[in-house]
Amino acid sequence: MGARERMSAVDTAWLRMDSNKNLMMIVGVYEFDGTVDVVRLRQSIESRLLAHRRFRSRVVRELGGCYWEGLDDFNLDDHLVEMRLRGRGTAVDLKKLVGALASQRLDAAKPLWQMHLISNYDGGHALVVRIHHCIADGIALIGVLLALTTDQDDEAHKSRAKSRSSGAFSAGLGSLTAMAVKTIESTGDVASNVLRGYAAMIDTRGALAEAALRYATVAARVASDAAAIALMSRDSSTSLKGHPSGDKVVAWNAPIPVDDVKAVAKALGCSVNDVLLSCVTGAIRSYLESRGERVDGCEFRAMVPVNLREPHQWKELGNKFGLVPVLLPVGEENPIARVFEVQRRMLALKSGYTAVLSMGLLSAVGLAPGVMQSPALGFLTRKASAVMTNVPGPSKALYLAGARIKRLMFWVPQSGDIGVGVSILSYDGGVQFGLITDRNLCADPQRVIDRFQPEFEMLAVALCMLPWDQAIDADDARNWLFSPAAANVRARPDRTKRNTRMR
Repeated sequence: MGARERMSAVDTAWLRMDSNKNLMMIVGVYEFDGTVDVVRLRQSIESRLLAHRRFRSRVVRELGGCYWEGLDDFNLDDHLVEMRLRGRGTAVDLKKLVGALASQRLDAAKPLWQMHLISNYDGGHALVVRIHHCIADGIALIGVLLALTTDQDDEAHKSRAKSRSSGAFSAGLGSLTAMAVKTIESTGDVASNVLRGYAAMIDTRGALAEAALRYATVAARVASDAAAIALMSRDSSTSLKGHPSGDKVVAWNAPIPVDDVKAVAKALGCSVNDVLLSCVTGAIRSYLESRGERVDGCEFRAMVPVNLREPHQWKELGNKFGLVPVLLPVGEENPIARVFEVQRRMLALKSGYTAVLSMGLLSAVGLAPGVMQSPALGFLTRKASAVMTNVPGPSKALYLAGARIKRLMFWVPQSGDIGVGVSILSYDGGVQFGLITDRNLCADPQRVIDRFQPEFEMLAVALCMLPWDQAIDADDARNWLFSPAAANVRARPDRTKRNTRMR
């Protein structure tokens, strides 16, 4: 066997988090136009993916800790499996396979990742990827997987891209990650920037006083956030909250044009994230209503990963992120008011240190005996109903081994008793929503996914009903959309102002 490398405390925590109810795997799906060149795919994996030692190392557990142990007899055939779908090779057949693989453990005797290349999907190929979370977090793994691709199907371009992949890809991933953490600003950057600034500030008496004030402010906010985590109540009880069985099912929908989402966000004076999270909230509300569940006052909490890497660490594997609890206002019926409420809650989280504190908790439980980990993590997971990621991906189509990627989806794992995973990923001009659920909590997640686009369309229609000559807040939106004036707006033939605002 090869040399050993000790696993970090945080990575150890994610390794131990596997359970029969939830496996700690990041699951991805590629859909291709046409067929993949299998020889080129193997070459890309060997030259780029396997350049990272962890993809050639198995995990060894000992009383003193966990280790990465290199394999001298590593065999790519154990990790790249060619297969065919049952049935006619439709999207339904692919979703069934992805759900089954998401419920199946990786072989602990081998490096903890596997790819299934499907040869009969929709007239071409599809690729299902499973990677254990202990290898790296979602941000790092998306970067690693995107490094296998090129932006055009050209062998000469591929050679040039390979020669410059280190610098150019690092810069590109830095940009990607910077966009991704706009969901909630990286509290790690906030903390480190403040702390780095203190040393330069204490040269004068006035600067010392300013530093002391900032220390006190940071300390007060950290204490406040720590107390908020400790005292955090459970979110509302719904059918999406309960005890998972370990049997996973997945769903995804047709993409929504990114430009349409940007237009609505600009018109409302909010972020694209606010609009997307509001659509998720509305889809969950609509689904629960369809089941006859009470939604008045309902609050749905999702744990959102937040990147805590420094800019120079984009290429490093491992887990360097924290979790921030986002409470979605499912009880809000009005789509415009819902966007404003999501915006208000997100702004309140941006300046906090919850992500840093949660990463510290993961590190602590990784160092502690395994028996102590489940109670510690169970405390957090009992407070939430879902894990949610929102990652802006490449704006143009990518190619992998000679085939154009027409769709990308990734899901991060759920832990404890959380049985719902929401994924929002933009790619090639569209925004893709994906859902992974436990069959015991939601046997047909397509019923939720199919509500995302109607919720966005409802929001766009409601936006067209708003007055254009005054600022609008959540209360104004609630009053306006159900007033006689709104009916008059709908009846006006002149849409000039409205169209201008939508641009």
